[in-house]
Parts: sequence; structure tokens; C-alpha cells
Amino acid sequence: MKTFFSSTFMNPKLLKEVGIHYPIQLAYYKITNKEAEKQQKAKFGIYIVKTEYKKESIRIENKKIQYLTNDETKIEKLLKILKESEVTPVAVEDVLSDFNVKFA
Repeated sequence: MKTFFSSTFMNPKLLKEVGIHYPIQLAYYKITNKEAEKQQKAKFGIYIVKTEYKKESIRIENKKIQYLTNDETKIEKLLKILKESEVTPVAVEDVLSDFNVKFA
């Protein structure tokens, strides 16, 4: 089950500095894996959606990482850090590795 956690638009000033002149929204979700206990895996994971609002089209990119922890407080802290840091789907695995988060 996917539960909305939070969303943010990336800083327009920083986007312009790298040559991007359209808004980008990032949405963060908490995944709850109901079957995790039966599979002996961690219960909570994350899902990130990046939406680029270009004039000619909308581009959506996403990344799901399941089975990160059984601690709901930890997954919510992680989601808060990802949001504050404006972490995209492409960068999330590297960021989690930097935090020494183990992948299932």
C-alpha cells in the first residue's frame, strides 16, 4: 500500500543555474508491505515521483524501493530528509547508500 507523505517543487533558482527553465515537482510516498512478515522482509519502503512540467509535455519518472525497515518512525524520518534535500528518483539509491541503508 502506498501512502502520500509529502511533496515539494524543486528550487527554481537552482534549476535555472543548471539550465532548467520549467518547474519540477517531487512527491514522496511511504510504502507499507502487508505481506512482508510472511516473506521475512522489512515492512516499510519508499516511492518517489518526479514530474517535469515542460511547455510541450509532462514527463514523469519514479522509483520504488521496498523492504527498507520495520520501523515506521525511521522511514518517516528518511522521507523527510529526502524531501528536504530534494532527492530525485535517479539519485535515491546513492543517497540511501550514503546513509548505509540496506536494500532488500
